[in-house]
Amino acid sequence: MVNANEIIDNAKSKMKKTEDSLHQELGTIRAGRANASLLNPVLVEYYGAQVPLNQVASISIPEARMILVSPYDVSALSAIERGIQEADLGINPMNDGEAVRIVIPQLTEERRKELAKKVKSVGEDTKIATRNVRRDAMEAAKKGNKNDDFTDDELHGLEDDIQKLTDKSIKVIDEIVSEKDKEIMNG
Repeated sequence: MVNANEIIDNAKSKMKKTEDSLHQELGTIRAGRANASLLNPVLVEYYGAQVPLNQVASISIPEARMILVSPYDVSALSAIERGIQEADLGINPMNDGEAVRIVIPQLTEERRKELAKKVKSVGEDTKIATRNVRRDAMEAAKKGNKNDDFTDDELHGLEDDIQKLTDKSIKVIDEIVSEKDKEIMNG
């Protein structure tokens, strides 16, 4: 037996995950300002194992265009520097013997446009994922109707609710993309 509330709750949960995923992915796109999430993809070799940077060092933003990476263990300093370079983020780490400083360079106009295009592309992919969630929810609703779990009227109401949920999620995605686009273009 299919429950209409379960279909809606499931769709709402999955759409929220796509929005969260978008936030996370856009956080790794450099906007000309220092942002600790820029270093999320960095892995450091520490005692023979690849570990995320945030497990071997604290990351702070002392200035608008600088990230300071302070290792918990100074012996990991060169491994941290190497990990940042290998992550190929387009940033240059500077080791001062106690910490790694990363100065975020000013973005060129051409680079800003490339990044804005990438942001829009990621946003479109997220919208597609949201529409796939809608499609799955609609299929579940139609299956429930076919199995006589709810009437045709209830099915139409459920389809309307699913569409409203989708529209709301798409609007949130557009707002997130627009915000990141402004951040990049205004740097």
